[in-house]
Amino acid sequence: MDEQALLGLNPNADSDFRQRALAYFEQLKISPDAWQVCAEALAQRTYSDDHVKFFCFQVLEHQVKYKYSELTTVQQQLIRETLISWLQAQMLNPQPEKTFIRNKAAQVFALLFVTEYLTKWPKFFFDILSVVDLNPRGVDLYLRILMAIDSELVDRDVVHTSEEARRNTLIKDTMREQCIPNLVESWYQILQNYQYTNSEVTCQCLEVVGAYVSWIDLSLIANDRFINMLLGHMSIEVLREEACDCLFEVVNKGMDPVDKMKLVESLCQVLQSAGFFSIDQEEDVDFLARFSKLVNGMGQSLIVSWSKLIKNGDIKNAQEALQAIETKVALMLQLLIHEDDDISSNIIGFCYDYLHILKQLTVLSDQQKANVEAIMLAVMKKLTYDEEYNFENEGEDEAMFVEYRKQLKLLLDRLAQVSPELLLASVRRVFSSTLQNWQTTRFMEVEVAIRLLYMLAEALPVSHGAHFSGDVSKASALQDMMRTLVTSGVSSYQHTSVTLEFFETIVRYEKFFTVEPQHIPCVLMAFLDHRGLRHSSAKVRSRTAYLFSRFENGHQSLLSSDDQLFIYETAGVLIVNSEYPAERKQALMRNLLTPLMEKFKILLEKLMLAQDEERQTSLADCLNHAVGFASNVFYLQIQVSPFLQQMFMPLLHAIFEVLLRPAEENDQSAALEKQMLRRSYFAFLQTVTGSGMSEVIANQGAENVERVLVTVIQGAVEYPDPIAQKTCFIILSKLVELWGKIILFFNLHFPHSFINLFFFFFLRQSFALSECAVTLKTIHLKRGPECVQYLQQEYLPSLQVAPEIIQVRAVSYHHIGERSQ
Repeated sequence: MDEQALLGLNPNADSDFRQRALAYFEQLKISPDAWQVCAEALAQRTYSDDHVKFFCFQVLEHQVKYKYSELTTVQQQLIRETLISWLQAQMLNPQPEKTFIRNKAAQVFALLFVTEYLTKWPKFFFDILSVVDLNPRGVDLYLRILMAIDSELVDRDVVHTSEEARRNTLIKDTMREQCIPNLVESWYQILQNYQYTNSEVTCQCLEVVGAYVSWIDLSLIANDRFINMLLGHMSIEVLREEACDCLFEVVNKGMDPVDKMKLVESLCQVLQSAGFFSIDQEEDVDFLARFSKLVNGMGQSLIVSWSKLIKNGDIKNAQEALQAIETKVALMLQLLIHEDDDISSNIIGFCYDYLHILKQLTVLSDQQKANVEAIMLAVMKKLTYDEEYNFENEGEDEAMFVEYRKQLKLLLDRLAQVSPELLLASVRRVFSSTLQNWQTTRFMEVEVAIRLLYMLAEALPVSHGAHFSGDVSKASALQDMMRTLVTSGVSSYQHTSVTLEFFETIVRYEKFFTVEPQHIPCVLMAFLDHRGLRHSSAKVRSRTAYLFSRFENGHQSLLSSDDQLFIYETAGVLIVNSEYPAERKQALMRNLLTPLMEKFKILLEKLMLAQDEERQTSLADCLNHAVGFASNVFYLQIQVSPFLQQMFMPLLHAIFEVLLRPAEENDQSAALEKQMLRRSYFAFLQTVTGSGMSEVIANQGAENVERVLVTVIQGAVEYPDPIAQKTCFIILSKLVELWGKIILFFNLHFPHSFINLFFFFFLRQSFALSECAVTLKTIHLKRGPECVQYLQQEYLPSLQVAPEIIQVRAVSYHHIGERSQ
C-alpha cells in the first residue's frame, strides 16, 4: 500500500496529505484487486494504526456493497475467511479495538450477511458463535453485528429499494425458521453470565433483545424465564435503564388484545410490588425518564387492547381493560406533573389516549371527572417557564421546552373535547386571580395565565374566529377575560415573555374589538409605544411589527381614512429606510403600490357604471384616497424611482379619465369630487417633483410631459381653487429650478398660456400671489433676458400692444423679477 498516502488518514495530517489519502481511496475503490491488499492487511494485522485499519474496512465495505457480484467464488470465499480470521484475532488481542473500528467491522459483516445468508452462508450465525463463544470481546462484536444486521433489515430510517425490501423479508422469514431460537438462547446465556460482571455487554444484549423483539416470536422473550431476568435487571442500577427500554419494546409488540392485557398487568403487578411505582422516592431522573416511557407504553398498549375489544364486541374483556387503564392513571399523573420535563413528556401519549377514551364514553364517573381536572391542572402547571429559561439567548434547552409546550397544547385541546365547560372555567379562574394581582406576581405565572387564554382560541374552535357570538356563556367568559387583559395594565409588565404573549393574544382575539371598539385606542398605543414598536428588545419590536400589521388588517373598517393613510405611508417609509438593497426595495414598493393601482382601476370602472349619487360619491372618495395614498408613499427616496416611472402614466391616465368625465352643470357633488381628486393629483405631482424624482416626469416622453405641464398651468390659471393654484405654482417653480431650459419648451408649445399665467395673477388679487412671485423669480434667475426679449418681440405685439406700452411692460417685468429676488 502507498505508505505516504496512508499518512493522510491521520486527523492531524495537513491538507495535502489528506487530499492524497482521499485520492488513494478513490483509486482503490475502482481497482479490481486492491481490496485484496486491504483484506490481507486486516487478516495478518499488518498495521497497528487505527485509521489505517478503518480505511481497510472501508475499502472492503465498498467492495461488498457495490462490486461483490463481480468477484469470483474464490474471491468471495477470501472475504469471508478474512472477516472470520479478523474476528478470531480479536479474542487474542491484548487490547480491544477502538469502538469506531468495531462498529465499521460490524457493518461489513452485516453487508456480507444480507448478501450471502440466503445462498452461500446459511451458517453465518453458527460460524460467528463458534468463534466468539462467551469471550467478552467476541460477545461484544457478536452483539454489534446483530445490531448492524437489524439496521439493514428493519431500520425504517434506511431507504431500501423494493427488491431489497423483498430480500429482507425473505431473510427474516428464513431466520425465524432456522436460527432465531438459537440466537435468543445465546442472548439469555449472555445476560445470565454477564449481568453482574460486565454491565456494558449486558446493556448491549438488552438493546439487541429490544430491537429483535419487534419481529420475532414474542413467546421466545415474553416468558417467565426471560421476564423474571429483565425484572431483576430493573433493580441493578447500571442495567435498569436498558432493562426499562427492553421491557418497553416487549409491551409495544403487537399481539392478541387479551394476551397483551394479561402481559401488561403481570408486569405492573411485579413492578408495583418491587416499589417502582413510588416514584417520589426515586432521585435518578434518567431512570425515571425511561420508566415513564415504559409506563406510557403499558398504558397505550392497554388502550389499544380496549379499542380492539370494543370493536370486536367483547364487552367483558373491554371492561377489564378499562379498569386496568384506570388503575394506572394515578401513576400517570405523578409522572405528568414531575418537575423534570423529560419525565413528563414521556407520559403525554398515555394521557392523550386516555382522554380520547373518556371522550367516547357517554357518562363519566366522578373519578373520571376528577382525573380530567387533575390532568388539566397538571398541564397548566407544566406550561409555566422556569427561572433558568434564557429568553435573550435561546439554546437547545429552550428549544426543547418550546417543543414540550406544543405537546401540552395537544393535551389541552383534547381536554377541551372532553369537557369544554370545565376547561373554560378553570382557565378563567386562573386568569382572573393572576391578573388581579399581576404587579406582585412572578412573570412566569402572569405569562402562563395569558397563554392559557390564547390557547383557548384553538381549544374551543369556532367559525372565522367568532368567539364572541353564539354560546352566550362561553362568549361572555371570553369577552370578560379580554376586557380584563386590555384594561388591567398588564401590557406594562417588565418581561418580554409577558409583553409578547399580550400582543399575541390581542391579535388572536381581534374580533373582540368589533364587539368593544372603545378599547382600540389603548391597544394601538401599546403597539406603538415603548411596550411594542419602541420596546428595548429587538425580538419584541420585530414580532410586534408583524402582529401590528395583522391587527391593522383586521380592523381597517374601524380606522379613519387619515389613520389608514398614515399606516400606508409608514409602510413606505419603512421600506425606504430599511437596509435592503435597491432592487429589494423596488420589489417591496411594487408589492405595496401594485394592489393600489389595481384597486384604482376597479374603482374607476365602478364609478363609470354607478347611477346612484350616494354610490358615486363613495367611489369618488375612494379614488381620491387612493391617489392620496400614492402621493404620500412617493414622498420617499430615489430608490423607488424606477418603479414609479413604470406606473406614473397609467396612474395619471386613470386620473385624467375621471377628471374629463362629463358632468351636469349643476351637479355640485360631482364638482366637489373632481376638485378633491384634482387636489390629490397636484399633491402627487408636487411630491414627485419635490422629492428628487423629477426625472420620473422627464422620462415619460415629450407628449406626456406636455400634457402633464398643461394640466399644471390649467390648475394655476383656470380652476378657481386657491389650494390647487398654490400647489401648481410650487410645482412650476420646482420644475423651472430643476430644468433651466423649460422656458424654451414653454415658448415653443404654449407661450400664451405661460406668459398670461403671470400677468393674470399680477393684474388681480390672488391667494397664490406669493407662490406666483416665487415662480417668476425662479424664471428670471434662469432665463430673465430671454423672457424680456420674448415679451418685447413676440408676445405683446401679438396682442396689438403699442410699442411704448410694450417697453413699459418689459421694464416692469424686469423690475418685478429683480424685486422678487
